[in-house]
Amino acid sequence: MIILAIIAAAVLAFANGANDNAKGVATLVGSGTMSQRSALRYAAVATILGSFAAVLLAGELVRKFSGKGLVDQSLLDASGFLGCVGLAAMMTVLLATRIGIPISTTHALVGGLVGVGLSAHGLHGGAMVSAFAIPLLAAPILALVVAAITYGCFRWTRLRLGATKQTCVCIEEEYHPVNITSDGAMMLTATGLKISDEHDVARCVQRYDGRVVGVSAQRTLDWSHLFTAGAISFARGLNDTPKIAAIMITAGMVSSGMSNVWIGLAMAAGGLLAARRVAHTMSDKITEMNDGQAFTANLVTAGLVIVASRFGVPVSTTHVSCGSLFGIGLMNRKIHGGMVGQIVLAWITTLPLAAAIGWIAWRLLAA
Repeated sequence: MIILAIIAAAVLAFANGANDNAKGVATLVGSGTMSQRSALRYAAVATILGSFAAVLLAGELVRKFSGKGLVDQSLLDASGFLGCVGLAAMMTVLLATRIGIPISTTHALVGGLVGVGLSAHGLHGGAMVSAFAIPLLAAPILALVVAAITYGCFRWTRLRLGATKQTCVCIEEEYHPVNITSDGAMMLTATGLKISDEHDVARCVQRYDGRVVGVSAQRTLDWSHLFTAGAISFARGLNDTPKIAAIMITAGMVSSGMSNVWIGLAMAAGGLLAARRVAHTMSDKITEMNDGQAFTANLVTAGLVIVASRFGVPVSTTHVSCGSLFGIGLMNRKIHGGMVGQIVLAWITTLPLAAAIGWIAWRLLAA
């Protein structure tokens, strides 16, 4: 049973990386700042660093996700309890990753705890609500509101500093400002030359013109965007690693430090090998965004998740990240409602699905 728990935790970590790795760098891909392959590599490195930092900064999350206070102590001591919880979360996250929908590993773990606790008649419902339900429900709403307000403030500041937006196309790896005519054609601003498909126009983007404190506005934004994307991936490693590591640690075979190392490596492997479906959803299907909007979403996500991890608040990186993107999409009026509906539906079904799997797993084990 101990081996089952460790294997379940390792596979869950791989599935977590496959489903979550793109969430930190989705805006880099969606805004055209970085290719998907390079962005996923960048995310993997930052996630490993966050996993290592979790040894010192996120011990409270290990305690909460070990089940202490949430289920009877006799159930915690029972052989197979943690294995069933890990199995429920693992199967739920793998299924969502296969269909390319970003869901919360946190919700899947909580669902597993609920399902096994109910099956064994040892669940403490009040503690579960106060410790998990409130922060998990509030986090995406808070992220949406903060992202919308922050974007409005940043836009006002940009206009006051005189940094304006230009519509540009990439021709032979150089960006050229263009004007869009009434019939949808593009004209080069410098020469008035009409752009057609035969000129190998790779991408039409919005870029920022002007200088901030003597530095190019676009260059400043690019570096800031890269930093916040790395910060989200770091925060994800910091936030998710101790939740999964709790299964290994409580099983009693792996120390806290080593469990974080192994979980971090498994998460990075999942992100490198199996994250492309979810990356496509996060980057292209939620909302269209330019560099400034992408930077704002990243800044809000990284800030909220790092603060929550430091104080042991069990928020979902997925929900915070998507909530920030929802807020940006509402502000720029380019949100894709159909995809948002699919993601929210997946969020609603994650916990009961994981709970059902956990309930069945415990019943089979007991039999």
